[in-house]
Amino acid sequence: MRFFDFRVRPPFKGFLSMVMYSQPARRNGFTRNLKFEPSQAAETQSVDAMIAEMKASNVERALVVGRNSGALGSIDNGEVAEFVGMHPDRFVGAASVDVTERKRAVQQIDDAIKAGFKAINIEPGACATPMFTDDRRLYPIYAHCEDRKVPVIIMTGGNAGPDLNYTHPALLDRVLADFPTLKVVCSHGNWPWVTEILHVAFRRSNLYVSPDMYLPNMPGMDDYVKAADGFLADRFLYASSFPFCPVKDYAEWFSKLPIRPESMEKVGYRNAMNLLGMS
Repeated sequence: MRFFDFRVRPPFKGFLSMVMYSQPARRNGFTRNLKFEPSQAAETQSVDAMIAEMKASNVERALVVGRNSGALGSIDNGEVAEFVGMHPDRFVGAASVDVTERKRAVQQIDDAIKAGFKAINIEPGACATPMFTDDRRLYPIYAHCEDRKVPVIIMTGGNAGPDLNYTHPALLDRVLADFPTLKVVCSHGNWPWVTEILHVAFRRSNLYVSPDMYLPNMPGMDDYVKAADGFLADRFLYASSFPFCPVKDYAEWFSKLPIRPESMEKVGYRNAMNLLGMS
């Protein structure tokens, strides 16, 4: 069984200044709430140890997701590209853009595509000035990505805004309807709105769901898993959200879920390759 981990943030340069590394007690508390022990790669901030975890669990590739999110921190896309360039056979990059400045965002998208990034990541609710997913200021950015045929990852679950309204699935549903050929990934699986986002995915074929760190032992897990082995088998994406979950332990846990082998190959590896145009 092989995996493509669709959300990792390695212990490298700017990532180390983010809360997930600078406040290990907070991170580890979340990890233990999911019934995992903290990754030694995260604890020692070792890229080599992270890659060793990947090798030990057949995680053949991983998407390094940048960030441009106000208080949550930002990572220069150049640093993401640098890291991917150091390990081109194992990592792929997702660039982040500043959605508060339309013209700059469009230029960042074009620059990212030229630089070889395979996806664009945005976190509207986490901006210094939070925006809802269907904020009309974002529509030129969605349109640009749709025209360029580049998938967009949107953080629409967990702590993705000042309050729960920022993660309401109806917001994403409107975007998916207005941009029917734009492929959108909802990172964090739009948790805790599990039933609702699965309904959106059922009616919008351009939505991909990746619960990542909100899957293990969390309310709604069984519904995600049922969808991954059912109607969503071609649009469910495996992701550990390292360093919040250990790469190796997450893979071992996921491989034991009641998902048929033919579906497991898709959700664990093939869907990510297809979505990113790497198949």
